[in-house]
Amino acid sequence: MKDELIIHGIHPVMEALDNPDKVEKVFVKDDFSGQALKDIIKKSRSLKIPCFVVPVQKIDRLANTKNHQGAIAQLSSIEFADLENLIPAIMEKGEDPKIIVLDGVTDVRNFGAIARTAEFLGFHALVIPARGSARINDDAMKTSAGALNKIPVCRASVLKNAVFYMKHSGIKIIGASEKAENISWQEDLTGPIALVMGSEDTGISNAILKLCDGLVKVPLLGQVKSLNVSVAAGMIAYEISKQHSK
Repeated sequence: MKDELIIHGIHPVMEALDNPDKVEKVFVKDDFSGQALKDIIKKSRSLKIPCFVVPVQKIDRLANTKNHQGAIAQLSSIEFADLENLIPAIMEKGEDPKIIVLDGVTDVRNFGAIARTAEFLGFHALVIPARGSARINDDAMKTSAGALNKIPVCRASVLKNAVFYMKHSGIKIIGASEKAENISWQEDLTGPIALVMGSEDTGISNAILKLCDGLVKVPLLGQVKSLNVSVAAGMIAYEISKQHSK
């Protein structure tokens, strides 16, 4: 939680939930009594914001004070965009959406580096899950070199639903996988497209793989068996950008 904005206290947390776009997580102490903290839990979950009931000692540590009234909220450094508004807006401009979906990328520096590359290459947005994704903290912002203040980031409560929405909006879903048969430049990557990058450890989840229209890989030419996810994303994103520029 270091380097992330933390607010504490019942009223400040409830006020943050009234404008929830920047709220990443909520923590409530487990030995609470009274209606106020119950209301925070109920409201957080109704907004599909992760809410954790934890020992008060953890609240003390995260808030760096004992004057927290049993509730804290972790805020993102950016405001999230709405995918269902963003896609039609891109298409109305006569542009083919170019999106990068991060399925379980948890390292903040990888996240920041991918955002930097995506913005540099003219991609329209990043899509991340609400749970199981890198936090947008100071390290992510610094690694992105300011890109996270420029490229829209859409946070999906259920990533599969967001990918399903894009697919049925006419966007081709292409996954990056070492098991792919085609090298990135052998695949048609023109038109509306969403590139899915999986987690650093396990790759793309099965639920998202089932929605992919195709898989691509970066060819292995040397002896090192794998690439950092941000490097692989950059190489495939460049190929997408190159094909779109023709």
